[in-house]
Amino acid sequence: MIIVAQFMVILDVAIVNVALPVIKSDLGFTQAGLEWIITAYAIVFGGFLLLGGRLADVLGRRRIFIAGIAIFTASSMLCGLSWSAGSLIGFRAVEGLGGALLAPAGLALLMTTFPEGRERNIALGIWGAASGSGAAVGVLLGGVLTSYLSWPWIFFINIPAGLALLVFVPRVLPATPPSESRRHFDLAGATSVTAAVMLLVYGLTNAPRHGWGDPLTFVPLAAAAFLAVAFVLIERHTAAPLLPLRLFRIRTLAVANVLFVIIASVAFSEFFLLTLYLQDVLGYSAVQTGLAFSAIAVTIAVVSNVAQTFVTRFGARRVLTSGLLLVVGSLALLTRLPVDGHYGVDLLPAFMLNGIGLAFCFVPVTIAGLAGVPRPDAGVASGLVNASRQVGGAVGLAVVNTIATSYAVNGSRSSVEAAQLHGYHVAFVVLAGLALAGVALAALFLGPPAEQEQPEAEAFVPEETPLKEAA
Repeated sequence: MIIVAQFMVILDVAIVNVALPVIKSDLGFTQAGLEWIITAYAIVFGGFLLLGGRLADVLGRRRIFIAGIAIFTASSMLCGLSWSAGSLIGFRAVEGLGGALLAPAGLALLMTTFPEGRERNIALGIWGAASGSGAAVGVLLGGVLTSYLSWPWIFFINIPAGLALLVFVPRVLPATPPSESRRHFDLAGATSVTAAVMLLVYGLTNAPRHGWGDPLTFVPLAAAAFLAVAFVLIERHTAAPLLPLRLFRIRTLAVANVLFVIIASVAFSEFFLLTLYLQDVLGYSAVQTGLAFSAIAVTIAVVSNVAQTFVTRFGARRVLTSGLLLVVGSLALLTRLPVDGHYGVDLLPAFMLNGIGLAFCFVPVTIAGLAGVPRPDAGVASGLVNASRQVGGAVGLAVVNTIATSYAVNGSRSSVEAAQLHGYHVAFVVLAGLALAGVALAALFLGPPAEQEQPEAEAFVPEETPLKEAA
């Protein structure tokens, strides 16, 4: 059930993209307003992840998990019933709030149920498969539902799964009591970090459209930096911090979250570029684009189960560096995409290699990011992992979109398609360089948790057995 909820959240990030042109004409969106269907969700989802994780620690993980499912399901229904551009944007923001509550609470439930080692690696392998393949599956479902039903069904599809979870979660998952050691809530820290992440995502989403020097971009980014510094100062002096800075003494956690930013930047960006290539250059329909991405989605889902076994046997560092190198190889193939490309020859090998590489990235980086975390901090650590992925995706999309657009405009090509493709090639090279930086970071600094300084923590006590069955 936890995996279903996570898959539902990740799916919702990608499934909307394919339907945007239809939504634009149906609800009368302007081109600038259309982007807010994505941006409203991303800002609220990213901004409230740390707060959602700490609320799970303070108020009880199952309670926050159920609340998140309820908000997400209800807002999905309202999105499908939207009567105007403004109503859809507002309901998408509420949907992002639901995702920000259920995602860290669900991951924390998995983390506190299974002790570190083989059992947790298996559970996180399945979780990683849902996270890694959800975006690719979203493109496929978005195309099918939009083409053969109508755009509201990209939201209505969440309702049956959400209602089933609301029925069965209270019956199957045992209640998780609130933390006895955390009766105080860090309001100043929660306000500053939530505003910082929201402004960061907002500024990054404005960068491709307005440019990095526009006030709509650099003012939110500067404000986000100021609030981030304020958040660190607040956390250093408060008695019950929202994000205990001592957690970053666990080197694996600190390095893994930086790597998650890199991996998310690469994954989100290449999916975006490949969607543009398939539709704008090759002329694929929405359904054809979704079917093309199924090669990545299926590969990630299958290989993730193997990845968790490799992590148990060889360690997160070796598996993660191997995965990043495979991603670099796939990006190298993508830099050679032609204007008249053929799926079986030019795309499928790169897609398969990419799926294997991403599976070998998502699973070990998640395992490493939660290794050695004290039980009372499971929720906020899970929120941090999710926030790193969200911020990484926003950073990658902003930078890569800017690069691709710039080089497409300035490229000395004769046709529009060739000029666009030149920009994509340059962006793929940049992403390959970023992945290589991740290889170096993982190889040099991602060591076994047992060898690192750990914060003081209470002894690990797994939750009741029924929760393992529910995962």
